[in-house]
Amino acid sequence: MEDEVVRKSLLVKQEASSNIVDNGNGHVGDGANNNGGATVRPSDSSATAILVISTIVAACGAFTGGSVAVYTSLAENGIIADLGLTVAEYSLFGSIMTIGAIIGALISGKMTDVIGRRYTFWILDIFYIMGWLSIIFAKGAWLLDFGRLLLGVGFGITCYVGPVYLAEITPKNLRGGFMSITQSMTGYGSSLTYLIGSIIISWRTLAIIGSIPCILMFLGLFLIPESPRWLVKIGKQREFEAALQRLRGVDADTSQEASDIKVGVGLMLVQVLGGLYGFLFYMSEIFNSAGISSTVGYIVLAVTLIPSIFLGASLIDKLGRRTVLMVSAMGNCLGCLLTGLSYLLQDYNWWKGVSPILALVGVLVYMGSYSFGMVSIPWIIVSEIFPINVKGSAGTLCNLVNWFASFFVSYTFNFLFEWSSAGTFFIYSSICGLGVLFIAKLVPETKGRTLEEIQSSLTDILQ
Repeated sequence: MEDEVVRKSLLVKQEASSNIVDNGNGHVGDGANNNGGATVRPSDSSATAILVISTIVAACGAFTGGSVAVYTSLAENGIIADLGLTVAEYSLFGSIMTIGAIIGALISGKMTDVIGRRYTFWILDIFYIMGWLSIIFAKGAWLLDFGRLLLGVGFGITCYVGPVYLAEITPKNLRGGFMSITQSMTGYGSSLTYLIGSIIISWRTLAIIGSIPCILMFLGLFLIPESPRWLVKIGKQREFEAALQRLRGVDADTSQEASDIKVGVGLMLVQVLGGLYGFLFYMSEIFNSAGISSTVGYIVLAVTLIPSIFLGASLIDKLGRRTVLMVSAMGNCLGCLLTGLSYLLQDYNWWKGVSPILALVGVLVYMGSYSFGMVSIPWIIVSEIFPINVKGSAGTLCNLVNWFASFFVSYTFNFLFEWSSAGTFFIYSSICGLGVLFIAKLVPETKGRTLEEIQSSLTDILQ
C-alpha cells in the first residue's frame, strides 16, 4: 500500500510528460498518436547544485568512516607510548568501534524511518564530532574507548542512511555514479589517512585532521533537503514536492526513478568475511611479519587505492554494478591467495627474496580490488533493492549482519594468524571465491533501472 502511494505521488506531476514515448525506432512523439506497443520514456534529470551539496554531505560521512576504520592501525605506537596502554587495552580500543557500529546498525533503520534521513545525518555527525573530541582530549584508556565507541556508532548509522538517502534523491541516470563516488569516500578516507598518518607522528593531530570532514558535514546539513520519498511516505505532500523540485530543478522531470533480504544479507557477508577488517585493523602486523616496512607499505597502498577508487566509480554506470562487483570479488580472492602464498613460502624458507614482494602485491591487489567495487557497491545495491515500506527494518538487518561479521573477522584474525598465517588468507580467499558465485547467481543488475523495476527483476531471479 505504501509503495503504491509513493509511486503515485512521484508520478503525479508527470502525467503530461509521460505522453512522450519511444515508438521503437528512436523517434518520440505523443503517446496518443502512437501504436499500442509504445512505452513511456520520461526524460533523464541533470545534477543540480542542491543535489551535489546533498551528495557531498553524505560523502563527508563516508569519508570520516574510512578515517575511523584505519586510525588505530596508524596511532598504535604513539598512543601506547604516550598513555601507557597495554596490548589488551589497545586491542579493546581498536575493536570497540565495531561494537559501536553494531549499536549504530541497530538504531539506524528505525531512526531513519521515524525522524527522517536529514535529522539522522545530524545525529550521526554529533556522534562523529564527540568521538573525535574524546580521543583528542583523552588522558587515559576510558576516554579513548568512549570516543572510539561513539565513532563506531556514527559509522554504523552512516553505512545505512548514506546510501538510502542518495538512492532516494538521485534520478536513475545519475544514481549509480553519485552513489559510487560517495560510498568510495570510505576508501578515500582510508587512503588519505594512511598517507597523512605515515607522515604525521602525533595521534592527536591525526584525530584533529579526522574531524575536519565532520565540520564540513555539519555546515552542509543546513542546506540539504529531506528525502522526497520519506516525506511522501509520511503524508507531507507539499514538502515532498518542494524537496523534489529543489533536487531536480524547476523544469526537470520528477517522475519515479525496492526485494529480497537474502541478497542484501549475502552481499554484506561477502563484503566483510573475505578478511577486510583483518587487513584494515592489523595492516602493520601483516607488513611487519612479511618483512615489509610499514611506512613504505602504507605509502604504496595509499597511492594504489586512489586510482582504484576512481576507476570503479567511473565504470559503475558503464559496466554495471554486478560486473564491477564480480571483478572486485575476484580481485579480493586473488589478493588473499597471493598473500597466503607469500606466507607459505616464508614458512618453508623458499624464495626468501620473493615472499615479501609477493605479500605486498597480495595486499595491494586485495585492497585495490576492494576499493574498486566491494567498498561501495553492496551498500548501493542494498539501498536499491528494498521497497520503502520495509527499507528501515531490512536495512537495519543488513547493517547489523555487516557489523557482527566485521567484529567476528577483527576479533578472530589474530587467533587465526597465530594458528597459520598462510591458512588465514587461504580461508579468506575461499570465502571470496564463494562470494563470486553468490554474485553471479543471485545479485541483479540495477544500472539504469527505477527502484520498482529493480524489485521486479529481483523477484524473478529468486523464483
